[in-house]
Amino acid sequence: MRHQISLEYAGIHVHPVYRNLAPAQLYEHIVRQEPAAIVDSGAIAIRSGEKTGRSPADKRLVKHPDSIQDVWWGAINIELDHYTYLVNRERAIDFFNTRDHLYVLDGYAGWDPDHRIKVRIVCSRAYHALFMHNMLIRVSEEDLPNFGEPDYTIFNAGEFPCNRLTSHMTSKTSVDLSFEDREMVILGTAYAGEMKKGVFTIMNYLMPKEHVLSMHCSANEGADGDVTLFFGLSGTGKTALSADPHRRLIGDDEHGWGANGIFNIEGGCYAKVIHLSREEEPEIYDAIRYGTILENVVYDEVTRAVDFADTSITVNTRASYPVEYIANAKIPCTGGHPHNIIFLTYDAFGVLPPVAKLTPGQAMYHFISGYTAKVAGAEEGVKEPQATFSACLGAAFMVWHPGKYAELLAEKMRAHGADSWLVNTGFTGGPYGTGNRIALAHTRRIIDSIHDKTLREQSMRTDPVFGFAVPTTCPGLPANLLSPRTTWTSEEVYDRQACDLANRFAENFERYRDKASPDMLAGGPVLQKA
Repeated sequence: MRHQISLEYAGIHVHPVYRNLAPAQLYEHIVRQEPAAIVDSGAIAIRSGEKTGRSPADKRLVKHPDSIQDVWWGAINIELDHYTYLVNRERAIDFFNTRDHLYVLDGYAGWDPDHRIKVRIVCSRAYHALFMHNMLIRVSEEDLPNFGEPDYTIFNAGEFPCNRLTSHMTSKTSVDLSFEDREMVILGTAYAGEMKKGVFTIMNYLMPKEHVLSMHCSANEGADGDVTLFFGLSGTGKTALSADPHRRLIGDDEHGWGANGIFNIEGGCYAKVIHLSREEEPEIYDAIRYGTILENVVYDEVTRAVDFADTSITVNTRASYPVEYIANAKIPCTGGHPHNIIFLTYDAFGVLPPVAKLTPGQAMYHFISGYTAKVAGAEEGVKEPQATFSACLGAAFMVWHPGKYAELLAEKMRAHGADSWLVNTGFTGGPYGTGNRIALAHTRRIIDSIHDKTLREQSMRTDPVFGFAVPTTCPGLPANLLSPRTTWTSEEVYDRQACDLANRFAENFERYRDKASPDMLAGGPVLQKA
């Protein structure tokens, strides 16, 4: 039958297996099978279950002779033997064989045809099939019969736990990836983001082999074809700042940079919607409509109106929608070589300026450092701002040593003359709890000034602690905002906090010092004594 497929080749004997159902059909399956609701915008609201975020401590990579020398083993890439992988795979297959039907979603990762892979999702929930329909690049109805065999398959049996007594298991959750088997197995978590980031991890392994830099960043393009990349960890503004009504969106989270320029890896966006409003983020707000999945939001049972300020389920409320739901998305999602590279940081200590111009060496230093900060209330036990460093601003998904990605970035920046900037979307006038969050309108004005090239023409001062160039003025911004020291009630307290943060940078960078170039080492803080 149309839209059905056999999985007998994988040892799965279930019939029917629904393949690439249309969103309307998946809506019908979801509302019949799940505690879900169609909300007033037409989006479908659903809960992911016990897990409302990824489980990085439960992610494992199979240690195999063919890839053992490529992987940066450690706390991020935790090793798993192949036998244990097969045990978990068998557990997933056994679970599938207890179902009366399953879903398959076939799609692509990578908009550049030269670097595209075919991905198959096998799952037991229509919710997961719709999620990946949104997040992968969709295969047309006409091309689906010629899709062929997938390059990678994700077996999402997340409704069923792994066996805690199995070797290497630390909880009921296990997310296992084998590059040699070209498969991923998910057990014990129904959080849909595991699939999305699993595909990204695969691309982070494959792309450097093809001399393509895989990047945890968003990207957009101006009317003149000028491309900007926005690097940043979750919560720093990647999605919000790249969704610009005056520029075309290429993508909000995952990209590759190859010989032809940049390309989106995904076919959709996965935006945070905590405190979402049309006034602040109209492009994202208007993308929440029929076909969009709203995860873990709270809505009125009668009116079905969503309360985006309600975080009683989780602060990690999300929306998954196809990229073309952004009104000015660029399809296909590709662009030329970047003109500007922006490193976003949420500095909860209130030390870093709203914007700074970076030298190539400083760009490499901050790329490797990947700094942001957690604030009180974001995680259990966090009482005051905590510095967080994530190499390449996405260490959780990087497979090779961070130096591999840094070298590719440096090479491509030199070859194409891209400017680089550090933009703080966090606090000024003091740390979290004392200072004020930098207004999104001010950050947008900074980004606009980067794009129209007025910011690079302003006079600059050298920051005495971090060494980067800070504009002394920016059109449309209060004069003192660009000098955070003057916004604090005590400049002496600011100086101590700045030195403390510089020391945190230096301490973190020690793990990369042995493979760092002289330019990269020179890009760090110049004052590290309190």
